[in-house]
Amino acid sequence: MATTTYALDPGAPDAPYLSFWRERHLCTLTTLRADGTPHVVPVGVTYDPEARLARVISNGTSAKVGHVLAAGERGAPVAVCQVDGRRWATLEGRAHVRTEPERIAEAERRYAERYRRTPGPNPARVVIEIELTRALGRG
Repeated sequence: MATTTYALDPGAPDAPYLSFWRERHLCTLTTLRADGTPHVVPVGVTYDPEARLARVISNGTSAKVGHVLAAGERGAPVAVCQVDGRRWATLEGRAHVRTEPERIAEAERRYAERYRRTPGPNPARVVIEIELTRALGRG
């Protein structure tokens, strides 16, 4: 049986795909535990195709942040995904944890824009930035 792949350039998505990522949807982030098993958690994600980045704000003490940090300088292989009926989208890439205030502020701004609510104050907040290598889906 033949399979169909819905691959897109993460830096130049088509209009329906980009529109889907601008709608308000809960997403998942998949990281890998030390034993190689997947750790999948619900998150809010913002997609910035011009920068080829996806961003996830998080508490710096979360397991997902720990998994990304454990990968070291090369970054952790991760995927973020969202689904709505027959529409689905996955972004894949290498994740790094960023603590710079300007990067966190930009991630919070984008989160507020997409999810129509400003994240509450959190002095332990970090941003997981995903340098995108692949985009899949059907918007």
